Amino acid sequence: MEIVVQCSGGGAEDALRSLGRWLEADSAVRRHAQVAPGSARPAIPGLQGDLLDLITLLVSSGFSAASLAVSIASWRASRPSPPEAVIVRVAGEQIEIPGDASGEETEAMIRRLFEG
Repeated sequence: MEIVVQCSGGGAEDALRSLGRWLEADSAVRRHAQVAPGSARPAIPGLQGDLLDLITLLVSSGFSAASLAVSIASWRASRPSPPEAVIVRVAGEQIEIPGDASGEETEAMIRRLFEG
């Protein structure tokens, strides 16, 4: 399964880099997911590359939505200023977690996304 995570607002690229490092350091996520930074925009020949605008997680069958929910909620709580929103897409469904959402709200939203 593929999970795509994006951030919106000012500093979104830095926020995604930070989140990517956080997810890679989380043993519960790392055990069942491959974290890869990327861009939704196609590459333009001759240019160095695009900005980072998404993170893709390729997950195995042992992956737990709860692990991702806790990891994202913990990362957001560690930020001096969380991004405007964190967007998570799975199997054509999408949620947008507002910057002022609590850790509990974040976890509940991600769990509902995986259950729906």
